[in-house]
Amino acid sequence: MKEKSKIKLIKAREILDSRGNPTVKVYLKTSSEESNFSVPSGVSEGKYEALEIRDKEKRYFGKGVKRAVNNINQIIAPRLKGESVLKQERIDQMLIEIDGTEQKSYLGANAILGVSIAVLKAGAQVKKIPLYKYIAQIFYGKQKTQIKKLPQPSLLLIEGALHGGNNLQIQEFMIIPQIRLFREQLRIGSEIYQTLKLILNEKYGKASTNVGYEGGFAPLLNRAEKALDLISLAIKKAGYLSKIKIALDIAASTFYQKNSYKFEDKIFTGSGLLKYYLNLSKTYPIISLEDPYFEEDWENFSLITQKLKNKITIFGDDLLATNPERIKTASKVGACNGLLLKPDQIGTFSEALTAAKEARKHQWKIMVSHRSGDTCDTFITDFAVGIGADSIKAGAPNRGERVAKYNRLLEIEEELFS
Repeated sequence: MKEKSKIKLIKAREILDSRGNPTVKVYLKTSSEESNFSVPSGVSEGKYEALEIRDKEKRYFGKGVKRAVNNINQIIAPRLKGESVLKQERIDQMLIEIDGTEQKSYLGANAILGVSIAVLKAGAQVKKIPLYKYIAQIFYGKQKTQIKKLPQPSLLLIEGALHGGNNLQIQEFMIIPQIRLFREQLRIGSEIYQTLKLILNEKYGKASTNVGYEGGFAPLLNRAEKALDLISLAIKKAGYLSKIKIALDIAASTFYQKNSYKFEDKIFTGSGLLKYYLNLSKTYPIISLEDPYFEEDWENFSLITQKLKNKITIFGDDLLATNPERIKTASKVGACNGLLLKPDQIGTFSEALTAAKEARKHQWKIMVSHRSGDTCDTFITDFAVGIGADSIKAGAPNRGERVAKYNRLLEIEEELFS
């Protein structure tokens, strides 16, 4: 196995993501196996994320990734040739040291993550086990690898802010079916999604069912309550009123302005916004809020977590950036009780795993997330299952790159529990 696990070739190329923008795809070969990984990219990126490299040339309006590709082919590949794909932590540390910067700005997080996950996938293939089981072995240790549950899907229905191209300032309106089997969760979510489509067509015409980056509808609404009322109506008409909770990605950094929040034509203080969230939670069955405040507003993150922690999970995305040190800080000040986990925010598989372990140390919930610029790669599904994440956020039950993640979860459920 030792000889079979050695890296023979790493090669990268530029491909397009779901938004039609360039991204990196990495191919890796050992003497016996081949793997690949396509790197996702976000449109709403926090300032503390690891930095992806873009070419900033005329081609692709500056968004090309030839530099990241060249960094893999010319710098990373020669250094890793002959290394064992079973030494994941060693390889990730080598990538970090080769880069040598705090936010991975030399090689680029898109280059580093592409190689890191391609190595991981090859490791699972060498071991001849499914990727999620290999991840569980690394996460828990070989003594405890039994997977007892699957993550719940947080299914996107309506998009706003940077994702939707409409006047909604909340970025994502999602539902989480509260039943046991994933295949039933997905079916119910899809039925509600299709019911909402009929309602939007009837009320606002066919243009209202155009979709945003992640497959959610993007009707020309300007009030969060209107979107929530439409979703509530769809839930009721589909016949699942008692079986659904609502999750919101507020993405408050997008409407933060000089120590206040300009939201729906009003100026809110942090405490004023807290009252707004409290009223929403009394009116609608909200189970989680993601980034309800600006990414550096530790004080108000702490206030809302203390106020709502027994009822609602407060997920940190831009606040935490999948960074173990920021998770530690948040825990000390009580700023969250949930981690939104995006491996590309931190740059390597091992660091993402450390972030998950740190969150679990504080008994936080974990939601593994896709990105707005994604691919049909299903790594995050296996990742969510392998670490025992509470939920997975992969977009709407629509668009191939989103549905691929949910379809992979159907396969895993059948393998584990049929």
